Amino acid sequence: MFIIGERINGMFGDVAQAIKKKDKKVIQDLAKKQLESGANALDVNVGPAADNPLEVMEWLVNTIGEVSDAALAIDTTKADVMEAGLKLCKGKSIINSVQGSQEKMDLFLPLAGKYKSAVICLTINEKGIPGDAASRTEIAVTLLTACQEKGIDVNDIFIDAVILPVSATQEHSKAVLETITQIKILSDPPPKTILGLSNVSQKASDRSLVNSTYMSMAVSAGLDAAILDPMDNTLMNTMITAELLLGKQIYCENYIEAYKKS
Repeated sequence: MFIIGERINGMFGDVAQAIKKKDKKVIQDLAKKQLESGANALDVNVGPAADNPLEVMEWLVNTIGEVSDAALAIDTTKADVMEAGLKLCKGKSIINSVQGSQEKMDLFLPLAGKYKSAVICLTINEKGIPGDAASRTEIAVTLLTACQEKGIDVNDIFIDAVILPVSATQEHSKAVLETITQIKILSDPPPKTILGLSNVSQKASDRSLVNSTYMSMAVSAGLDAAILDPMDNTLMNTMITAELLLGKQIYCENYIEAYKKS
């Protein structure tokens, strides 16, 4: 499983305060702790409160780059802020994210070619987020085709079926799992699948339990990657165990420790 750590995001109070005070230590500690906990890449999002998002994005990427060359997922809806982050990445860059409307694809996909970035593609278009798996998969086909026309390698394409909070849209949880399964037949080899996993538990009473349960279900459906909190040990151990039971890991008595060392 490819894990993108979610915690360097201005929507979290500690990160918002660190951005405001230009406190590098908070950001760098979060970067190191997430990577030590099993993250393969780090999401970087300035959040909604930044007065100058472009400047803040540059500061965040440079601050992380002082302590790590890890891959970074630049998370923004603004093309200029996206490019500001991509050009400063020391390791592999990931565009988070591109929606399935022509306007958004024309805006962001050229940046993927320019910076050799991987791309997270959301099954959202001008009409919003579909409620059923078939419509989500149709948008995924559009995105996959557009990416391939731009020369983006299929191994660098992640399709996000967009999980919404179960507290508000319970019916979407099953549709997302069905979409993950259907995406695997779009091409050979197929694109990767990814979820912003923590969205499913927003406003739920036991977020860790909801996240962990849905993680195991998504892994069974074919999930390849997730944006989540890698410092949640229960969640990470659930993911590792789910992959073990599906034969994606080799069993040993200390299989969780072995996974984290691999």
